[in-house]
Amino acid sequence: MVADGVETVEMRTALLRLRRATGLPVAFGGLLEGQRHVRIGELSGTGTPALCGLAVSAGAGLGGKAVALSRPCAVTDYSVSRHISHEYDSAVEAEGLRSVLAVPVVVRRRVRGVLYGALRIARPLGDRTLSAAVAAARDVEQALVVRDEVRSLLAAAREPVAGPGAWEQVREAHGALRGLAPRIADPALRAELLAVCGRLESATVPAAERSRPVRLAPREVDVLACVAAGVTNAVAAERLGVRPETVKGYLRSAMRKLGSHTRLEAVVAARRAGLLP
Repeated sequence: MVADGVETVEMRTALLRLRRATGLPVAFGGLLEGQRHVRIGELSGTGTPALCGLAVSAGAGLGGKAVALSRPCAVTDYSVSRHISHEYDSAVEAEGLRSVLAVPVVVRRRVRGVLYGALRIARPLGDRTLSAAVAAARDVEQALVVRDEVRSLLAAAREPVAGPGAWEQVREAHGALRGLAPRIADPALRAELLAVCGRLESATVPAAERSRPVRLAPREVDVLACVAAGVTNAVAAERLGVRPETVKGYLRSAMRKLGSHTRLEAVVAARRAGLLP
């Protein structure tokens, strides 16, 4: 598996967060390439290109040990540590690294990559530093989960609509995609996601049969998509990452624009206007 734009952006952001939270001057990392190797593709604070492109095998070196054990690992002095193998000593020494930690990125029990943090002096890395590194890895994990969900939903949304209950599946996929869109860091993937949403929204009602055009803000459509799925304001807020009061505000605004008096009327009006599937 080669890292795409989403993964690259999230990995870079996680490395910056790791450095800020831990005070470690150097951070680097990469994602799984194939079944057995992590390719180091992102560097932050390094002084040489020695680590860039390095392929770390499961079980080899510190990062490989973290992959094999699926848990964080650390050494106080990399080059003389007896707890790791030393296939990558030349690259580590070229960068002048001594104390190093490695945290696996684990999604659904499968290691997808590794984040490293390092010092150029030999000093034990405490629990606070390790916890901050784990938190940075969790950011990448969540981004990968979202990316996987988006790809699955996009694939489902492209399938032909047929059979009983098919439109309900389309509407569920639409609501899920609308909820995920604001969490996508990669602009190309977010644009693709919203384009698919647009096709789903216009699929049920031919243009000639739609009611008068209504302009709703993107978040108003997001809230209506949640309402159409039958969820409460609290659940909609959780999905969209906002407060329940904010959901109520968007819903009131959408209802006013659609000339509706109830949640159900608003959903029906939005579908007639081609705003929801």
